[in-house]
Amino acid sequence: MTTVTLEPRAGRQCHNALNSLHATLYFSPDLGKEMASIGITHPRAVNFAVRAAAMGRVGAGTVAAAFYNYKYELVARHVPAVWSVAGPGDVLAARARAIDTTLRRLLGDEAVGSAEMAEAAGLALRATEACSRSARPLYAAHADLPVSDEPHLAYFHAATLLREHRGDGHLAVLMSAGLDGLEAVVSHTATGKGMAPKWVFGSRGWSQEDWDAASLRLRERGALDADGELTEAGVALRAEIEAETDRLDRGPYEHLGAAGVARLTELGRLFAGAALAAGAYPADLLGKR
Repeated sequence: MTTVTLEPRAGRQCHNALNSLHATLYFSPDLGKEMASIGITHPRAVNFAVRAAAMGRVGAGTVAAAFYNYKYELVARHVPAVWSVAGPGDVLAARARAIDTTLRRLLGDEAVGSAEMAEAAGLALRATEACSRSARPLYAAHADLPVSDEPHLAYFHAATLLREHRGDGHLAVLMSAGLDGLEAVVSHTATGKGMAPKWVFGSRGWSQEDWDAASLRLRERGALDADGELTEAGVALRAEIEAETDRLDRGPYEHLGAAGVARLTELGRLFAGAALAAGAYPADLLGKR
C-alpha cells in the first residue's frame, strides 16, 4: 500500500471548508420550521435531537458524553424527553428536508444541481471510505445512515461524516490534554476562532460563573493570562491539540490523495463562501467577547 504525503494541514483545511457549509444547518430557520412541524420547538431540543438522532433513543448521559462541551444539566432538560415528542426517524426525515431547503436557499438551485456539486459529493464520499468507526460514536452512527441519490444531499451527508469523524477524534485529544468540555471551549475562544461567550452561554448551558471558574483553572495551568488571553504555553497547547487531531484524522484525506483533497477543498470553499455571502451565520458568532 502506497502512503500518500499531504501538505501540512491539508486535511484540516479540507475539513474546515466542508464543515463551514455543514454548520449552516444549525443556524437555519428552515431547520426550526421542519422540527416544529413534528412538534419539537425549543432551540436546544432541536439541536440535541438533530445531532443525536442517528444514535437512536439515547439518554442525556450519552448525548453529554458524545457532545462533550455541553453542560449535562442542560442536556437532561431535553433528553430523553424529546423522543416522546418525535422519534429519531421522524427527526432524521425533518433534518433531511431542512438540509434540502437550506442548501437551495443559500446556494441556489443552479449550484445545487451543478456538475461541481456532483463532483464534490463524489470526492467527499470517496474520502469517507477511509474513516474508522472505532471509538467514534457520532461518526459511526451517521455512517449507518443511507446516502441520498441527490448530489447536494450526498455532499452534506459526507461532510457530516467527515465532521463527526474529526470531532470524535478531537474529543479524545482534549481528554488526553486534560481539558474538560468548558476549558476546551474557553481556550478555543481565546484563539479568536471559537464562539463568543454569549453564544456559549445560550447554546451550551454554561453560566458566566462557570466560564470564570474554567478560566481560573486555565490561568493556574499557565494557559491563560490575567486578561483571558492565551499565554505562550496556551498557544502551544492549542497547536498541539490541533496537530494531534490532524494525525488521528489523516486517513480520509490520505485515501483521497493530494489532488483530490485540493479539489475538494476548492469546491468546499466555493460553496461555503456562497453560503456566507447569503447570510448563513450570525455576525457576532465568533470572537473573544
